[in-house]
Amino acid sequence: MKIKHLRTADCVVGGYRLNKERSGVGSLLLGLYDDDGKLNHVGFTSAFAARERGPLLERVRAIEKQPGFTGVKPGGPSRWKQTEDPWFPLAPELVVEVRYDHVTGDRFRHGTKILRWRQDKKPKACTMEQLRVAEAASLLELLSSRA
Repeated sequence: MKIKHLRTADCVVGGYRLNKERSGVGSLLLGLYDDDGKLNHVGFTSAFAARERGPLLERVRAIEKQPGFTGVKPGGPSRWKQTEDPWFPLAPELVVEVRYDHVTGDRFRHGTKILRWRQDKKPKACTMEQLRVAEAASLLELLSSRA
């Protein structure tokens, strides 16, 4: 039996990238605030239906604003892609709850899945502490299962 621990986090949408056709959103760039109040890029989400990409682009273009991320920024080539896709910064107004499976350092290891938009949550309440608590809980679970 394979068991995956799936967790959720409330993240600020700090930017976006366009899809290949440049007609809609390809991915939303997610951020969390650190202890110094800086918004750090922690990952992305891109699981949107084709019909959602155009309307989502209209929504995010309305809040395009520098700087987007004020701490760690997205960017740079990766081992999968040798050129950097441009990204567009957003005012830190949108909050989204995402499901993730693993954190490495201060980033989601894989892409995340949107569960819902959080109009009820203030962006400044989306902190890195969510990831620290989840990591600590996983370690405690691991240690207690060995006893």
